[in-house]
Amino acid sequence: MRIEAPYRREILLQEAAYASGMRLMRVRIREGHRFTILDIDAPTAERWATAMLDWSRRTSVDPSP
Repeated sequence: MRIEAPYRREILLQEAAYASGMRLMRVRIREGHRFTILDIDAPTAERWATAMLDWSRRTSVDPSP
């Protein structure tokens, strides 16, 4: 999954599967010419997703009157 982020940043989410059977989520963040790459396990991905969703819900403005 590719996500376009503000300020010309790009986030790429991929599954990284290893010969040992280990499967991780690869998070690749591009900022200009610089890349940050994180390989995270499922429990970490779940905690991160929950934290991001909680933050998004707290900071979102409801556009309806």
